[in-house]
Order: sequence, then C-alpha cells, then structure tokens
Amino acid sequence: MAPHPASPTTVLKAALRKAALARRDALDSEARRAGSLHIAEGVIAVPGLSEAAIVGAFWPIRSEADPRPLIERLFARGQRVALPHVTPDGLVFREWRAGEALVPGKFGLSEPRADLPPLDPTALIVPLSAFDRSGQRIGYGAGYYDGAITRLSRNGPVLTIGMAFACQEIETVPAEPHDRPLDHLVTEAGPVPLRKRQA
Repeated sequence: MAPHPASPTTVLKAALRKAALARRDALDSEARRAGSLHIAEGVIAVPGLSEAAIVGAFWPIRSEADPRPLIERLFARGQRVALPHVTPDGLVFREWRAGEALVPGKFGLSEPRADLPPLDPTALIVPLSAFDRSGQRIGYGAGYYDGAITRLSRNGPVLTIGMAFACQEIETVPAEPHDRPLDHLVTEAGPVPLRKRQA
C-alpha cells in the first residue's frame, strides 16, 4: 500500500520546524549556554512550579536550551525530577537523581534506566522546536508530549512550561485538535506573554 500523503498542516509544520531549528542551530555555544542560565532563572520563578513535588524535565539534545541549570535549581529547593523514557506506549517518566548515569534511548536521547519505577509529574518542562504567543508549540513531530500531557492530566491539573530560545518564536503555530497549548513559555528574554487563542 502507498503511504498516506501528509496533510497540508503537517507539511506546513515540518517547514516551520525546519526553519526554527535552523535558527536555533545558528546560535553559538556561548549564547546557548548564557541563554540557558537566563531561562533557568525564569522557569524556576514560574507561579505554581514550587508546589510540584515531582517535576518532569528532559535531557538536552542537539542545540536545545539546556535544562540542566534548571534541574540544579529544582534539586536545590528540594523538588524531585523525573526524566522521560520513550516507550511504544508513549513517554514514561522515571526519577533521576544528581549524578546517576543515563542510558542511550531513541532519537539520540539520554534516558533513565527502564527498571526504575514510573512516576507521574504534576509539572512538565517541555522541549520544542517552535512556539507562538498563544502557547502553542511545534515539537519534533512524534506527538509524545501531547500524549503525555493528555495522560497525566487524567490525574489532575498538570502545569506545562515550555523552554526555548527567542529565535524559535513564530507568528502562528498551525494547531490541530490534539495539540495542547502550554501554560507558560520562557526564553532567555524572560517569560513570554501569552495571548488567548482566537476561537
């Protein structure tokens, strides 16, 4: 059977993703390092984050904003951190403690060991390739975080915070019904004021 043709929205998202990631890749390493520190200071101050006993974070790949300075700040105020493990059923979060070794996962990810018990964070630090000011994001195309947010939300509210560099902002993300807007977005320039999306 021939593969189904990609929808116009999928094609547009792919083009927007590629352009935003090219801008991110063009940042020099010092700009990314300094920017990640500024982002950590912005995220740690997001209202409600300090109340989450377990925070879902991620380990950086490629030119992503580095959440490790943020993770250090979470540990410093006594919060637990869980990292995602990619499974056939979606993302499973497992606790990570400072200094513990990670194992190679899919897509070049570094993940916690699969034998660690799963945890359900009540706050998620979310990676992304592009974002707009309604809180919509374009991820990397697999829908893992949209699925994780949907699953975790069945237990109660989940605080979602996107972290990215300012150069990843676009005018409008072509959102689809399954896309979950973020509660907060923080770049190296500070918190991004989010507008309400038009119905």
